[in-house]
Amino acid sequence: MTSAPVPVGAVPLLGCDFSSSPTARKPIAQAMGRLADGVVWLDGLEHFPSLPLWQQRLGQGSWVGGFDLPFGLPRELVQAFGWPLDWLPCVRHYLALPRAELRAYFKAFCAQRPVGGKWAHRATDRPAGSSPSMQWVNPPVAWMMHAGLPGLLAAGAAFPAHRHPGTVATGHTRVALEAYPGLLARELLGGRIPYKSDDAARQTPAHAQARQHMLAALVAGRSRLGLALHLSPDHAKVAVADARGDTLDAVLALVQAAWCWQAQIRTQAAAGPGEPGGLVDWGMPPGVDPLEGWIATA
Repeated sequence: MTSAPVPVGAVPLLGCDFSSSPTARKPIAQAMGRLADGVVWLDGLEHFPSLPLWQQRLGQGSWVGGFDLPFGLPRELVQAFGWPLDWLPCVRHYLALPRAELRAYFKAFCAQRPVGGKWAHRATDRPAGSSPSMQWVNPPVAWMMHAGLPGLLAAGAAFPAHRHPGTVATGHTRVALEAYPGLLARELLGGRIPYKSDDAARQTPAHAQARQHMLAALVAGRSRLGLALHLSPDHAKVAVADARGDTLDAVLALVQAAWCWQAQIRTQAAAGPGEPGGLVDWGMPPGVDPLEGWIATA
């Protein structure tokens, strides 16, 4: 499936650290920015204490966003359940099922598999180092997908990794990319070094130092993505002070979205007249399974 190329220009960028059950105490954190000459400019931070407020925001204007939640399920899992093998019918089927029923499906699937291989993985999980999208505990990424995809679909977003062109008919550009801040965080820190905790009792000065180190590395452009981050002193203070790491994770997702947008701009610039665009590349490797999708920058 192809569509008209996404217009190249100053499309606003979003980076979202998602929560399936946001509250005033732990809202969905979203970073807003733009890309100019290899620099990601952080223009603002948003917080949404409820899913309806976040979904309302997605319906405003144009954006290219990196969202920290899975968009697809492992093909192995979908085949085992006999669910649709095309992405959109599959996710609609998934979203229509209550979580209790999904949990029963997942538990039955895992019970039949050997120790050490209980989970089904997507092709992108291992290079990204991410949790399997069927995982419903610690972290419950399956429920993040269940809670987050309806808002993105309702906003008419395009999903390039799944070859879904979107349904926006207002002239806006809305593109949803699956982000995983932990992938960039590990690169900046040199491994799985703790930098956050939702438990106040486990939040340490070492975590704050790690967040400060990561932010300094982002500003200096010290990552394989080759992008530098520009932000105000006030935004820097907020990112370091947020001991849950939600603000910094939103910024990391923003940088990942910016890298994908830059890759797509270059792809479209190199494409000849009449060549398909919009749903291809975005920095993804060739042959991405449109049912499973791909994590940005993996």
